[in-house]
Amino acid sequence: PCWRVEQFVVAQECTRCSSFDMKMIPACGPTGFIEKINCASSHRDEYKSCRSAALEAQRFWRFVGSALGVAAAAAALVVLRQRVLDRRAGEKVRKQIESI
Repeated sequence: PCWRVEQFVVAQECTRCSSFDMKMIPACGPTGFIEKINCASSHRDEYKSCRSAALEAQRFWRFVGSALGVAAAAAALVVLRQRVLDRRAGEKVRKQIESI
């Protein structure tokens, strides 16, 4: 591809490939998004695979949300486990006091 060896200008921003584009344009394969570029020296129009900023942001926030969910669940389990251990320790102390 000319964009690997020479300067290029982005003619069309990164857009999602249609089902027709997926079949006809090989650059759609890796990410499902393409941008149209014009190579400066050869004056050729080509397509280049790209990543959508909106999709990347959506994936990032989904990851952050799931990480927060896992952290909240782990914190709840720690609190519940601590209550069980405190209750057991209290019972043990109470039994020791009663046996005296």
